[in-house]
Amino acid sequence: MKIWQKNIDVDSFVESFTVGRDREMDLHLAAADVLGSLAHTKMLESIGLMSAEDLAAVQQELKTIYQEVMDDKFQIEDSVEDVHSQVEMMLTQRIGEAGKKIHSGRSRNDQVLVDLKLYFRSEIESIFQNTETLFQQLIQLSNQYQQVLMPGYTHLQIAMPSSFGLWFGAYAESLIDDLQLLKAAWSVCNKNPLGSAAGYGSSFPLNRTMTTELLGFEDLNYNVVYAQMGRGKTERILAQAMSSIAATLAKFAMDVTLFINQNFGFISFPAHLTTGSSIMPHKKNPDVFELIRSRCNKIQALPNEIAMMTTNLPVGYHRDLQLLKENLFPAFQSLNDCLAIATYMLQHISIKEDILDDPKYDYLFSVEVVNNEVLKGIPFREAYKNIGLAIEEGTFQPAKEVNHSHEGSIGNLCNHQLERMFAEVKQAFGFDKVHQALDALVK
Repeated sequence: MKIWQKNIDVDSFVESFTVGRDREMDLHLAAADVLGSLAHTKMLESIGLMSAEDLAAVQQELKTIYQEVMDDKFQIEDSVEDVHSQVEMMLTQRIGEAGKKIHSGRSRNDQVLVDLKLYFRSEIESIFQNTETLFQQLIQLSNQYQQVLMPGYTHLQIAMPSSFGLWFGAYAESLIDDLQLLKAAWSVCNKNPLGSAAGYGSSFPLNRTMTTELLGFEDLNYNVVYAQMGRGKTERILAQAMSSIAATLAKFAMDVTLFINQNFGFISFPAHLTTGSSIMPHKKNPDVFELIRSRCNKIQALPNEIAMMTTNLPVGYHRDLQLLKENLFPAFQSLNDCLAIATYMLQHISIKEDILDDPKYDYLFSVEVVNNEVLKGIPFREAYKNIGLAIEEGTFQPAKEVNHSHEGSIGNLCNHQLERMFAEVKQAFGFDKVHQALDALVK
């Protein structure tokens, strides 16, 4: 079934090529498609394009289909082109002529757009929840190991004392900034394109404000041409936010693979969370973090992939946009998997607590010794020169007490401030408003 087909059969090769993986990808949109139709048909009845009797039948059956989607019982038949056609066909088969009325006042273009926006909102919330769990795990570890020192590096040379509290906390704060970008993507996704039709509006007196409220959107995509232009742009902005989280994860994964190496030996994991070698019996490989690194680097390439797929497209809809789903949709699962497995691994991490007892790390404390001299009244440049000469002559004596007390330093991590900032970002999303609107729509 094709809701656009008339009396001409499309060549089977052309049909196979143009449909591609759309049925597979559209299964992700099934719940969103039903939600959009629930709101749209309520609006149609309010402007006289659907009777109250037809609306009641359509609403009841749409809610049945929605439950089938939730129960993983919804399928797109091989003879059906996409999710929109499947839902409309099921309605028509089950309730008759009323099912044929649900497409009035909309095009497949704005139907896809609203499906995507609703689906993206759901995926953003899932990413947020998994990021929140990882953030809390990092904060817990930061507090737990605040006093355990480790080497800090610049240019991969030992530089100054750091701590595991600082290390874990740094990635926690990084996630807060990443979520600011995710919030920007949420704001773009949380605008209603429904009613823009094929991208040029409708001669029906549609009430777009009504569907905006029913679907829990914060606002409208007002200009109908821009609503269609937002396809591709929305995906790129969302991919950029995902790539920011992925960059934090990839960097952390690189740290882990470095610090677990025997030449460092700062951290370890239980043997059952590592993998072995087919030839070297001693190996305990950090494959989980290597795969996190690679998956997240792949996600960091996603915004550029989307940009290249949409570059130089003129105004209006183009079939090129269909392929964006094949790049973006799998990335949601991949990023969520990386966030979840990173949290799980960190629940089992072991920290070496006497790292800096090794004399090879004595030079980490050179700045501490210089600062102590300055506190005694010696000018900084002179103190720096004196300690530098002592290092060259082999007479340097480290002072291994670290007295860092300013905000965000070893002795004053300010993790409570990070938790405050995280809570403020979470509040800004407004997930509860969306839940309330959608719950009311399907109850």
